[in-house]
Amino acid sequence: MPHLQFEINKKISDDIKKSFCEKIRESFAKIMDTQTGHIAISIREYEPFNLSIGRVDIGDEVCLMNLDIREGRTIEKRRELALVYMSIVKDEFKIPNNNQYITFTQHNGEDFHLIEKYLSSWASGEDPLA
Repeated sequence: MPHLQFEINKKISDDIKKSFCEKIRESFAKIMDTQTGHIAISIREYEPFNLSIGRVDIGDEVCLMNLDIREGRTIEKRRELALVYMSIVKDEFKIPNNNQYITFTQHNGEDFHLIEKYLSSWASGEDPLA
């Protein structure tokens, strides 16, 4: 159950959030070869000066992404996902690519729990809820 967290220092409309979540969920499932029913997404909005990246001026719009995923994905797949997510953030939230930062944290499948079960380790083409 990936938990995909997006922290931004601007306000975004609900319609944009809905579109954003759909694109994030679908691209994760496609790139990471899994289903969508277990994908959790958080969008946190902060005031302009509450987030910063050293390479941009304090107060500039930024997006910090913390992507908690199950172990097993290659660096190539993680990099592909990172570039796609940066593009989605740029298109949907209007935050430049240079103002974005992504951190991946990998976990054992058993670290992710739903009411009906915990997840197994990742396997290509799986349905984690089956």
